[in-house]
Amino acid sequence: MKSKNIGIFHYQVGHTDGVSLEIEKWQRVFEEMGHRVYLCAGDLGSAKGTLIPEMYHHRPEVERLSHNTFKELCDFDEAGFQVELKQQVKVLTEKLRAFLVEQEIDLIVAQNIWCVGKSPSLAIALENIRRELNLPAIAHHHDFYWERGDDKTLTCTAAIEVAKNYLPPIDANIRHVVINSLAQAELMKRKGVKARAVPNIFDFEAPSWEKDEYNREFRAAIGLQENDLLILQATRIVPRKGIELAIDVTREIAIQRHKLDENGLFDGRPFSQDSRIVLVLAGYARDDETGVYVRKLKEKALTEGVELLFIEERIASERGSTNAHKIYSLWDAYVFSDLVTYPSLWEGWGNQFLEAVRAELPIVLFEYPVYRADIRDKGFEVISLGAEVAGHDSAGLVQVQEAIIQRTADEALSVLTDSVMRQRMVKKNLALGQHYYSMNTLRNFLEEEIE
Repeated sequence: MKSKNIGIFHYQVGHTDGVSLEIEKWQRVFEEMGHRVYLCAGDLGSAKGTLIPEMYHHRPEVERLSHNTFKELCDFDEAGFQVELKQQVKVLTEKLRAFLVEQEIDLIVAQNIWCVGKSPSLAIALENIRRELNLPAIAHHHDFYWERGDDKTLTCTAAIEVAKNYLPPIDANIRHVVINSLAQAELMKRKGVKARAVPNIFDFEAPSWEKDEYNREFRAAIGLQENDLLILQATRIVPRKGIELAIDVTREIAIQRHKLDENGLFDGRPFSQDSRIVLVLAGYARDDETGVYVRKLKEKALTEGVELLFIEERIASERGSTNAHKIYSLWDAYVFSDLVTYPSLWEGWGNQFLEAVRAELPIVLFEYPVYRADIRDKGFEVISLGAEVAGHDSAGLVQVQEAIIQRTADEALSVLTDSVMRQRMVKKNLALGQHYYSMNTLRNFLEEEIE
């Protein structure tokens, strides 16, 4: 097999979001196969690559164009929209051309650019330059714009044309990959595009995450004691993650804290009157563009007497330092956690699910559609919040039946106090993860795709 120069493109890389994490795995497997990988993004985070700032989806002009494409034509009339779109496409096309030519790219791997539509101009520019240079591409689709309901609010004829022609583009030289069977079926239905469904995977062969000299003081660094109960919410902080349900579960655990007092924690740590029960949010909140969701979560937690701890500023995809503060990796947060909450209402697949499995932690999980379709039948043991939303509170936050919250808390308390039950659950989940979602799954797929 001839070695290739592979360009991987995304809005951002080197962060803790699911797409960035999956890019790291693709890059590693490509390089193990003997290829050279070049990252290109609008924000490089902790990764090494080529920075094209105009690719970043949180630039004001990019967010404005996206809003006027999918939500409301409020900053332009249709003619003005087309002028702005063409101008952004022109700038991006020139910079992408320079990157592709300079690095002598043989294969484009577009990560989410041709599906979610966060930057319509980038979707167009990348396809235009791909056609101009006659390059093959793998379009890796994690999320589609229609999964957010944005197909119902396309604002004008030009916006409809963008979605029709570039989300995704259809060409014999583009191979399409989705991450779940629901997206696979919907893409065929909407676009007549045949795609391979390749699940997210994880490096189960790597050494276990453990306490070491670097992370030993992690709890103290974020303001917790050894005997506090650390419940980890590792996802980004956006409404579809259903974090309000994690607050409900934490509240109910606190109501029943006498069970922790009486039995102690699963690993022998005593739980006393002074011990705290804290829901720790390790993901970043910058995708909550208005800040409304974070405010609602804080208000709900205050009302329900739940302690929230936001540690985004101390967490990155890799260890490091900033402003004289030690920065921990997301994996360090898992090492010191007692329970993981994963109440997402929708996930394209679910990286944090596999992370919790790898960390050998019990998982409180809302059975989102892709979990039910593609994961549940593998036999994982989770503490389930069910699969049905019962309604919304006065702030618009989702709710499930109170009886489900109480049952979930009961089951969580069992694995927080019973070491035998806990070990049986997490070891079973680890074995299933290794069997179904190891790096070999991705390696086998990419070997078939790149001959």
